[in-house]
Amino acid sequence: MTDPRSTRSRTAILTAARALLLKEGPAAVTHQRVAQEAGIGRATVYRHWAQPEQLLLAAMSGSDLPYFRDPTPPVRPWLRDQLRAMATEMALPEVVAVTLTLMQGAVWSPQIADQRNHAIAAITDRLRAALEIAATTGELTADVSPDDAASLLIGPLVYRTAMQAGTVPDALIDRLLDGIGLSR
Repeated sequence: MTDPRSTRSRTAILTAARALLLKEGPAAVTHQRVAQEAGIGRATVYRHWAQPEQLLLAAMSGSDLPYFRDPTPPVRPWLRDQLRAMATEMALPEVVAVTLTLMQGAVWSPQIADQRNHAIAAITDRLRAALEIAATTGELTADVSPDDAASLLIGPLVYRTAMQAGTVPDALIDRLLDGIGLSR
């Protein structure tokens, strides 16, 4: 049986760590700062996450990616809705912070690289299923690999939201879908 106090402290720690990540970036997610933000002892933070990178990884991880699950025909409107939801969420500061931290952290941390690779594999597999349906229904007019589709669809969303600090207009999403050969 799980100790309710442990569950509460773990939740408080993750909430504080994510808030610090959003406000101040990954360097702020230290045991001391998280403990102060959560209003608990530093030893409690260490008890749950002994290493700083474990704490940062936990702060960055949440749930499985909610995007591109269960594709349905016609694929274009389904995929457009998925990209719209992703673009809207990616425009939120906390999501931008996690996205950039994941990309940057993967360069030096094998654990973060594993998390990034897991996310990439999930997106690619889900897009593969969508592209197969689109090919079967005749909606796909070009030969595009799932890896290329992910780059061509998601890359511009990351650039617009994280690099330009902007929002993604529906017209851009439509151009991206046209670019991978999904007929209107």
